[in-house]
Amino acid sequence: MDRHEAIVIVDYGSQYTQLIARRIREQRVFCTIVAPQDLSLRPELLDPSHTKGLIFSGGPASVYQPHAPLPDRRQLELGIPVLGICYGMQAIAKLLGGRVEASGTREYGRTVLTVTEPNGLFHDVKPRFTSWMSHGDSVKEPPAGFRVLAHTDNTPVAAIADPERHLYALQFHPEVAHTEEGEKILRNFLFRICGCRGDWTIQSFLEEAVATICRQVGKARVILGLSGGVDSSVAAVLLHRAIGRQLSCLFVDNGLLRRGERAQVDQTFRQHFHMDVRTVDAADQFLARLRGVEDPEEKRKRIGEAFVRVFEAEAGAMPDVEFLAQGTLYPDVIESRSAWGGPSATIKTHHNVGGLPKGMRLKLIEPLRDLFKDEVRELGKILGLPDEILFRHPFPGPGLAVRILGEVTPERLEMVREADARIVEEVQRAGLYQSLWQAFAVLLPVKTVGVMGDERTYEHAVAVRAVTSQDAMTADWAKLPPELLERMASRIISEVRGVNRVVYDISSKPPATIEWE
Repeated sequence: MDRHEAIVIVDYGSQYTQLIARRIREQRVFCTIVAPQDLSLRPELLDPSHTKGLIFSGGPASVYQPHAPLPDRRQLELGIPVLGICYGMQAIAKLLGGRVEASGTREYGRTVLTVTEPNGLFHDVKPRFTSWMSHGDSVKEPPAGFRVLAHTDNTPVAAIADPERHLYALQFHPEVAHTEEGEKILRNFLFRICGCRGDWTIQSFLEEAVATICRQVGKARVILGLSGGVDSSVAAVLLHRAIGRQLSCLFVDNGLLRRGERAQVDQTFRQHFHMDVRTVDAADQFLARLRGVEDPEEKRKRIGEAFVRVFEAEAGAMPDVEFLAQGTLYPDVIESRSAWGGPSATIKTHHNVGGLPKGMRLKLIEPLRDLFKDEVRELGKILGLPDEILFRHPFPGPGLAVRILGEVTPERLEMVREADARIVEEVQRAGLYQSLWQAFAVLLPVKTVGVMGDERTYEHAVAVRAVTSQDAMTADWAKLPPELLERMASRIISEVRGVNRVVYDISSKPPATIEWE
């Protein structure tokens, strides 16, 4: 998306960094999240003809600690507007000679903020509003040249600015929904201070993505791993739009799929879109790689490597195949890396990000890696994908292997697959499918005592997981009607051999992840 103006978000490890990106995208401004070291490794990120503003995120470190991550002072002298949020504010203050100390009273949660200078960031903002705070340190004295714009009862310096140098900083989090005027404040930064046009749309993404793919691929052939999920499906149709018959889709039946997956892929892509789809039966190969493996990260890595090896073997029989395409999304990229080797820990390795083996022969192409899930669905609608594909619940790349806690075996796969199918059927019957982000079964690594037909049983337990979300970065457990949960449990216990207990997961993300592994 080189032709578009952009905001660069520098991630210092905040749990809210992805929310900053979401809020900016909502304003039709393109943005990207980078690690602090990327600013020195990728000089184009500091090119003012492209980058209209920098945002330094929050983070768990203290700026006065040894080895605390700090921006390069020269980044504040380029004339590119900068907005520091929470830790980002403290980093700016520290670099420019201000004083940062531990707060006498820490602030967490909702706090009333009073605006004393209603200009710039606070243009057309209420003089008093609820803000969201999450900090143990604060700026005691701002650097020379900065003016204090707002305060709370416990934080005298809650917002500062040096408009001459285009430097702005907030102690609170405008990206969090609990900050009443947060959207206005971010809009003021984007449009009044950075001068953004707000012209980034999914239609413009499509046009540029097609041009980028054509330029990157040339006359070579591309092979794409097609799973039938939203991400790989949209990637397939996008690539087909760009390069046509140069694309071959490889559907790997790895034995870890949902019920009916193979038939749906065949009908949608081979029959409807007339694409070159090749099916490989590799269930035995994948199950052999997973035999005896219980660690979830090891499962992901073995599955990722097995996928690539299958692709390479198939591509070897095709002339001119140089690229492996994947439906990697932005949350996959974000969750699979640490922001700067410190606070923002890797949550989990996504098989299509961190599970790829070193020395892979094929070059990687990931046309969706800048998009969030809702943006991918919007793109898919423009490309003509049917709703039954676009609004299908997300399915992890490693498939049912990460919905089986412990070793993956054919028997355990059959249990979780059949339980999952019944959950989906009941959610659809209740008319709740599209209102949920995901609903699925997890096979637990425990057996429990039960009574079935007047006889004692000692069989497996299944957890039902159902969540609501906008972009998978955060999620709430779904408050499903008790009668729906009862129907699910009754069907699973009655119809799925080997299960005698069903439990419901009421954990939100964070602290839990959506998937159990």
